[in-house]
Amino acid sequence: MSAFSPTSSWRNVSLLLLSLLTCDQAFSQGTLADYQRAERLNGDFQNKIYHAPEKVQWQANGHQFWYTKTTANGKEFIKVDAERNVKEPAFDQARLATSLSTLLKRSVKPYELPFTDFTLQPAELSFKIRDSTIVCSLDTYACTLKEAPSAPTSRYWGGQNDERDGKPVPSPDGNYVAFIKNHNVYIRPTRRSGDETALSFDGSEGEYYSARIAWSPDSKKLAVNKVRANTPHLIYLIESSPADQLQPKLQSRPYLKPGDALPQRTPTLFLIDTRKQIQVPGSLIAEQYNVTAPNWRKDGRAFTFEYNQRGHQRYTIFEMNADGAVKPLIEESSKTFIHYSGKNYRHDVADGQEIIWASERDGWNHLYLYDGNGKLKNQITKGDWVVRRVVQVNDAKRTILFEGSGREANQDPYFIQLYRINFDGTGLTALTTENGNHRTYLSDDFQYVVDCYSRVDEPQTTVLRQASTGTILMELEKADSKPLLATGWKLPEVFTAKGRDGKTDIWGIIIRPSNFNPKKKYPVIEYIYAGPHDSFVPKNFATDSRGSLHEMAELGFIIVQCDGMGTSNRSKAFHDVCWQNLKDSGFPDRIAWMKAAAQKYPYMDLSRVGIWGNSAGGQSSAGALLHYPDFYKVAVSSSGCHDNRMDKIWWNEQWMGYPIGAHYAESSNVTHAGNLKGKLLLILGELDDNVDPSSTHQFTNALIKANKNFDFLMIPGMGHSLGGDYGEHKRRDFFVKHLLGVNPPEWTWKSSITVPKP
Repeated sequence: MSAFSPTSSWRNVSLLLLSLLTCDQAFSQGTLADYQRAERLNGDFQNKIYHAPEKVQWQANGHQFWYTKTTANGKEFIKVDAERNVKEPAFDQARLATSLSTLLKRSVKPYELPFTDFTLQPAELSFKIRDSTIVCSLDTYACTLKEAPSAPTSRYWGGQNDERDGKPVPSPDGNYVAFIKNHNVYIRPTRRSGDETALSFDGSEGEYYSARIAWSPDSKKLAVNKVRANTPHLIYLIESSPADQLQPKLQSRPYLKPGDALPQRTPTLFLIDTRKQIQVPGSLIAEQYNVTAPNWRKDGRAFTFEYNQRGHQRYTIFEMNADGAVKPLIEESSKTFIHYSGKNYRHDVADGQEIIWASERDGWNHLYLYDGNGKLKNQITKGDWVVRRVVQVNDAKRTILFEGSGREANQDPYFIQLYRINFDGTGLTALTTENGNHRTYLSDDFQYVVDCYSRVDEPQTTVLRQASTGTILMELEKADSKPLLATGWKLPEVFTAKGRDGKTDIWGIIIRPSNFNPKKKYPVIEYIYAGPHDSFVPKNFATDSRGSLHEMAELGFIIVQCDGMGTSNRSKAFHDVCWQNLKDSGFPDRIAWMKAAAQKYPYMDLSRVGIWGNSAGGQSSAGALLHYPDFYKVAVSSSGCHDNRMDKIWWNEQWMGYPIGAHYAESSNVTHAGNLKGKLLLILGELDDNVDPSSTHQFTNALIKANKNFDFLMIPGMGHSLGGDYGEHKRRDFFVKHLLGVNPPEWTWKSSITVPKP
């Protein structure tokens, strides 16, 4: 037995302590190094995917197309002749860079050209840089600078179109012009002055005729909507810190909300020869959300218009003939909602001899063929899958090109594929089948298609196909992700688990930090957007993602995102979960999905779950702590729509319905503010004109009245957003502090940098 040595024993204890300290440091999360690594991600990962075409653009009425791609050299511009199967540089980038350097009086590098979009003609190349258009000869590469025309003033999205104003509308035969005067419809001859003739006499300030006048093709009739005006609803915003003055400014925006009065339109027919006026009976179009402008048949026999009853449960295509008789052609109804804002599709064949119409009546979004009198001839597409978009209808060949998803076995049901089918429902052909999400670009004559497909875990492949058969004519590019993976970037993992019913697959992704260690325990943070208008989990290979998911993961978290029930692009039943129940947000599916993931991956610590989201995601993330506080412990909510009665009319009545009932209050975070448990940070831009800021203020008021502890950040001058760089930093700190249990590193602010300084 060796003799006892105090020196040796203390050395062993020191080594043990050092080992434990080193181990603790290696397993630490939320450190300054983590913050710095997260901030570097955008720079490290940018331009690291090579040979993945962007900005694919076909030549108008031609068989050439061009695109840009990133390579080890930089950005390259490629031109392809589909007929000759030839791929070559679109132009001489070195010569162009030299010419631009001279013109712009600054150095321009060949593979860092200051534009992405361009127009290519046989003899010249044109593109825009800031507010100027530059035209360059492809022979001499001499470039000239042309001042671009002033961009039209963009209209605020929430404003209503004023139909009172409009230019006079000439008749097809050129003999008359029609116009609005004193709210009424007038005509006058074009070949002599004077001789104005009033066709209507009942127009007024409150009930006027629209300036969107539609002449019949034979110039013998006019169709126009008579509009009963509504009272505008304004929201008010205080700009606390304007750049041009010391005192704050009060701003206002037109902004209709659920329950507000809407314009009521009555299609009206005028017969020029007899001066007869015939209106569509009001009983046919009562309680309207919208009535579209009249659209004449090419032979002038009738015009059609579409009627969406308020509440979005009845939608009708009407036809009014030249004698004033009105009949419905297609009547759509639903016990929940008709997704008019995202799945409305109509194509009139041979001037209305037939109509192709989209409907979810059988539980899936499919196409139907009607005759010209509104009799259903046949269902065109059918099955437990959905039509996503009609690309082209060939009336002569009686074929349809369309995008669909969910049809191919053993694939993600959200993956888009391109198909062709005949009007009678026969001949369904998959033009793309590869296991990936396909983005397609068709030539103007629909002979060729550029197909870019990828998955979140597989880089993009780009091919040229024959559009009629899907045959691959040429492999254009195979994306190279090795430079990206060399930075330490982790591929998202696609994960599937059963939802609340134990039968329906819920699809999502799992994102791990670049220094992921399966021996560690990681808090889980969900990025949520549960808006019913779409699905939101990324399907394409890309480094960037909404919400800075990879950056958040770098701080020491597992980040997840999934599409629960209530979102779009699956079955109607899947979608209908949101009906009059936006507070659901798919949470039972999300929680089941995360529990299944944690069962497979025990390093996912479901005792520490956070959630964040913006806009509708802000409503959901705050709602998580009101309705599921035993699962979610920390939430950051930005620009939240916390009460659907306070938000925009079109989006909220689409899902919550009309009239406004108790179900609106039941889905409101304001109503349930007293249930708050856990840590909540609310972020708001004071100039948010997408979601009324008062929605968040009313929620904070309810939280204060309920004596709830929460954090609130309002950012001066900011609109609808996640909070910008400052908000991003606060969000990261909030999760680090409350999920990792460590104090975030001290930091001082510098514009556009979210890294804390040592």
